[in-house]
Amino acid sequence: RVWWMFRVLGHDKVWVLDGGFPQWQASGFNIASSCPDDAVLKSKAANSAVETAYNGKLANAATFQTEFRPQLFWTLEKVKQNVAAKAHQVVDARAKGRFDGVMPEPREGVRSGHIPGTKCVPFPEMFDGAQTLLPADELSKKFEQEGILLDHPIVVTCGSGVTACILALGFYRIGKHDVPVYDGSWTEWEAQPDDDYPKVASTAP
Repeated sequence: RVWWMFRVLGHDKVWVLDGGFPQWQASGFNIASSCPDDAVLKSKAANSAVETAYNGKLANAATFQTEFRPQLFWTLEKVKQNVAAKAHQVVDARAKGRFDGVMPEPREGVRSGHIPGTKCVPFPEMFDGAQTLLPADELSKKFEQEGILLDHPIVVTCGSGVTACILALGFYRIGKHDVPVYDGSWTEWEAQPDDDYPKVASTAP
C-alpha cells in the first residue's frame, strides 16, 4: 500500500522488500531490537503532524514534494462509470468466498459479494511458499488463467484498498505500470444504494 501511495503522489524511486521482514531474517541479515533516539523523535514529530492535520490545522512546512497522479487512483464514481462502459477489467484481491458472497466480510455490517463484471484473483496467489512475489511469467500465467486480458486496461480492488495494491504490484512486475487502485473498494461500494451501485453474490445477503 505504501509503495502505491508514493507512486500516486509522484514518486517512482520506491521499492518493496520481497518477502518482507521474515525473508530479511531468513537471509541472515542483521536486525535491531531497539530504536535510536533520533528515530523516536522523528516518530513523535510525525504523529504530531498527523494529529494537527486531522484537527484541520496546517502543520509546519515540509520539503516532501508531491505530484498527484489521478490515473492511478480510482474513485467510486469512476468505477460506477466503468461498470456501464466496461473499458477496464476489474480484478478483486479478496478471498473467493467473500467475492462470491458465501463467506462473511471482516467488517461488521458489510455484506459480501462483488462489483458486477469483476474477476477474482486472491492476493495470496501472488506469492510462493516463501512469501516472495512470483516470477513475471508465473504471474502472467495466473492472470491469464482467470480470463484477464493483459493487453487491455485493468483496475484492481479489494475490501478496503490495501491488498489490491499487491495485485497492482504483481501487474507492475509483468510490465503493466499503469494499473490503478479503486481506493474505497468493496467496503465503499457495498454501502451505496443497490439500485445505483449493483452487487453480485452467489447467495442472498
